[in-house]
Amino acid sequence: MKSRYLVTGATGYVGSMFVKDLLNKEADITVLVRNEEKAKAMLAESIKMLLGDITDKSFMDSIDGEYDYIFHFAATTKSATMVSCPVETADGIVEGTKYILELAKRCNVKSMVYVSSMEAYGDIDCSDGHRAKEDELGNIDLFSPRSCYPMGKRMAEHLCFLYWNEYGVPVKIARLAQTFGKGLLPGENRVFAQFAKSVIDKKDIVLKTRGLSMGNYCEITDVIRGLHILLEKGSNGETYNLVNENSTMRICDMAEMVANEIAHGEIKVVYDLDESNASGYAADTGLRLSGEKMRKLGFEANISLKETYLEMIEELKGKD
Repeated sequence: MKSRYLVTGATGYVGSMFVKDLLNKEADITVLVRNEEKAKAMLAESIKMLLGDITDKSFMDSIDGEYDYIFHFAATTKSATMVSCPVETADGIVEGTKYILELAKRCNVKSMVYVSSMEAYGDIDCSDGHRAKEDELGNIDLFSPRSCYPMGKRMAEHLCFLYWNEYGVPVKIARLAQTFGKGLLPGENRVFAQFAKSVIDKKDIVLKTRGLSMGNYCEITDVIRGLHILLEKGSNGETYNLVNENSTMRICDMAEMVANEIAHGEIKVVYDLDESNASGYAADTGLRLSGEKMRKLGFEANISLKETYLEMIEELKGKD
């Protein structure tokens, strides 16, 4: 009998790539999506669809399917939306995760993975070179609208622990580094996509901040492999960083690497600072993620940042 998977956020980047990977396995796949037209355009016809909003309790309570495994990816990822709609962003993360956990409890799933974010760490000083482990959390500014995302992710992680602790829901938490590579969705405009497009268009990389934030990255196929390992081998109620430690660097340094090593010096990095932060960029952070806990499960990221860019750019050129 095929394993039965339910996946939320299947029209987002990581979620959609995960679902496409599941098609290569013996799996019965159901996705929970809001936009049927978008999902049908992105995903295979063999995939079953549930149409609804994970924050709609009556809809979530009406789901009566049986699932062995749940992967919960759904969340707002655009910073501008977080700033303009902070209440809706927080509700989507916290309430949505609660209702998914209720479903996992009702279905008596074998295992579940909640996909969180490194932003849950908040402000951590790693200037001494140490790498932050999963239990080391920093400050999050309660009085910034943009904090709806990291605060929401932190609370959702706590809910996962509570549902394991009180009800025995076998959920693991994946705290993802920034993930990219092949398969970028149309309209993707985060810094890695902007950098890649600058190489293709042979235009200078323009930074709207000073790029001092430490970036933690992991290539998409490495992340997908790590998620499968976590589902199978992770401890319930616990959080795990998914990161390629060798790809940790400041955004400004990544920009210089792309300009010099990927574009071979044909473009340069220029600064056009957005002092008002109307775009909603996250506050600068010195966070350096530790991948030690996932290594103990047998996971090691294989694909370098430079390889990630080269593969991504080659694919984008083909689409153009």
